[in-house]
Amino acid sequence: MKPWQFVPYTLAAAGVLLWSQSSPPVAPVTPVTDDYFGTRVVDPYRYMENLKDPAVEAWFKEQNNYTRAALERIPVRQELLARIKALDESASARVSDVRRLPGGRYFYQKRLASEDVSRLYTRLGLDGPETLLADPTKLAAPEGAHYSISYYSPSFDGRFVAYGASLSGSENAVLHVVETATGRETGDTIDRARFGAPSWMPDGRSFIYNRLQKTGPNSAPTDQYLKSRDYLHVVGTDAETDRAIVGFDLSPRVRLTETDIPFAGTVPGSDYVLGVIAHGVQNETTLYAARLDTLDQPDIPWRKICDVEDDVTGFDVRGDDIYLVTHKGAARFKVTHTSLANPDVAHAETILPPGEAVVRNVSVAQDALYVQELDGGIGRLVRIPYGGKPETAPLPFEGDVSVAASDPRLPGVLLDMTSWTKAEKIYGYDPDTKETTDTHLQPAGPFDDPGDVEAVEVKAPSYDGTLVPLSIIHRRGLKMDGSNPTLLIGYGAYGISQDPYFDPTLLAWFERGGVLAVAHVRGGGEYGEDWHLAGKKLTKPNTWRDFIACGEYLIAQKYTSSAQLGISGGSAGGITIGRSITERPDLFAAAIDGVPMSDVVRSEFTPNGPPNIPEFGSLKTQEGFEDLYAMSAYHHVRDGARYPAVMLTTGYNDPRVISWQPGKLTARLQAASTSGKPILLRVDYDAGHGFGSTKTQHDAQFADELSFLLWQFGVPGFQPRGK
Repeated sequence: MKPWQFVPYTLAAAGVLLWSQSSPPVAPVTPVTDDYFGTRVVDPYRYMENLKDPAVEAWFKEQNNYTRAALERIPVRQELLARIKALDESASARVSDVRRLPGGRYFYQKRLASEDVSRLYTRLGLDGPETLLADPTKLAAPEGAHYSISYYSPSFDGRFVAYGASLSGSENAVLHVVETATGRETGDTIDRARFGAPSWMPDGRSFIYNRLQKTGPNSAPTDQYLKSRDYLHVVGTDAETDRAIVGFDLSPRVRLTETDIPFAGTVPGSDYVLGVIAHGVQNETTLYAARLDTLDQPDIPWRKICDVEDDVTGFDVRGDDIYLVTHKGAARFKVTHTSLANPDVAHAETILPPGEAVVRNVSVAQDALYVQELDGGIGRLVRIPYGGKPETAPLPFEGDVSVAASDPRLPGVLLDMTSWTKAEKIYGYDPDTKETTDTHLQPAGPFDDPGDVEAVEVKAPSYDGTLVPLSIIHRRGLKMDGSNPTLLIGYGAYGISQDPYFDPTLLAWFERGGVLAVAHVRGGGEYGEDWHLAGKKLTKPNTWRDFIACGEYLIAQKYTSSAQLGISGGSAGGITIGRSITERPDLFAAAIDGVPMSDVVRSEFTPNGPPNIPEFGSLKTQEGFEDLYAMSAYHHVRDGARYPAVMLTTGYNDPRVISWQPGKLTARLQAASTSGKPILLRVDYDAGHGFGSTKTQHDAQFADELSFLLWQFGVPGFQPRGK
């Protein structure tokens, strides 16, 4: 079959102008046939899974060159990019990841408008002068690559800060330690410290961290995240002599599988260390506790607090007390309490019973327990004084709220707040005044609160009658005549909710008459655990069918038409996008498929595959294969179908969705589609899954995506010039 070619085509209804260009590089077909429980599955591009094959590397580079040539022929793209850049730099700085310690010391990451990546700072008091602690641009990176800060953790007394630096979005962090008073690095560097911020001990000179096992040239790709352990490190000592305290095949008291990931954490004012066992991406966790003064024993006396069957998904500690978030008998979750000295989860005291709102998380402060809730898509903050009754904390506006920082030694909490029409700011809740006020840590930008943008919340009926929440954001005065360029976004996995969020760069879309719609499909967490389970494994088809229903709703209500409807999703949302276009190719004009899970049948053989088995299933069982096959877009591409225009993206250092997944889907769509619409693969060789990308990278990708959509919608100025 001939590969898809850029040939002159006409979409009169959409007003798309004619354009021609040579065809994309052809991927040779080399079929491999597998037999799964009697079902024969043909994989025409299995060889792409060897990304180090020179021929495969060349194909990716040629695909990216082809994509760049296509996008750079769009006349108004540079103008759009300039507008996005101006909006992105409209505030003097963007501040994130704030921590607060006793004595008025704050830590945070900040990126100035003129800078590409965030740096780590500290200051005394909200108005005090700031001190630069870590600048990833000063780390020696290969030409064309960059470092970014993946995480950081200050010691309880604020004397030291440990932070992780990752190269080119790889998330393969090297842990560093810096002295707060001087800003000097101690010389401690620990590689394979991928999984986040370490937990400091009360002495302020030692911390616990997770480290991946050392793999060799003959190791399987799936070995990377297996058998990790947590170690205790003393600042100034050789990390290779660090003692493991919890991990695979270490203690008969704490049994882990190869795929389990251990994390050990401490809390100021508590005599206990918590051993948290993450079972891949499964939300339900296993918890152990041991007294801090036993960590030097050969056999640490870990005691189990709860296991997977207790349905605990979150917790926090105050002294001897542990507060648990659980969906045991409570689909929208509840908060319970027991002690670390004598844990009894089965008979734990209920602190906050289940209700209509979904309990998201708990945070301990000196004065009270703070609970984050999601109530009909709106974030709420509930304050529960110790021994008292729950009360709702006042918030400055309706939107998304999350606790940015809490400390059992300090009253109140710091909050991150945003909405569909307001950019994120950092607020503080004061229990004495019972007021939530702006800390002004985040400088106000002129486009952070646009008065001409509005959001509406509706519910779209899905194929089975289920009402699916749909958030629709656009400029005021929108004409409902079916002609508006519309971008529908979806995800639907892991019980993760699509929470309200606004970025000033979105104005570049709204200014051109664009509508943004967010589909809260099953598989997410908008309505609690039941909503999650209704889009998981066997029920996963609900996810993309809900998404399709939301697209149909937007057309029926005359927000847009099929010729003006684009869709976008990424990562696990690639299942949503990929299966939507393979099931209803007629419904959409274009799709952005970002770092997508595309060949879900083969995902299990990638580095991040084993941890994802709890969410998606395994090929080891017939039921698992059938579920994976049903959600795999790559296996549902039909020869001769008229697919919409698709731009797939990948970061070549992606540790989560390896690049051959979008690569294989690109090749399959290019070979199969007869619509004459472009199938493009955008490759960033200095990026991964999106984490750690620079401002320049984000702006360029957003400009590419909007330009691609407006091109396909036939918008004047976005129709490519000829050769």
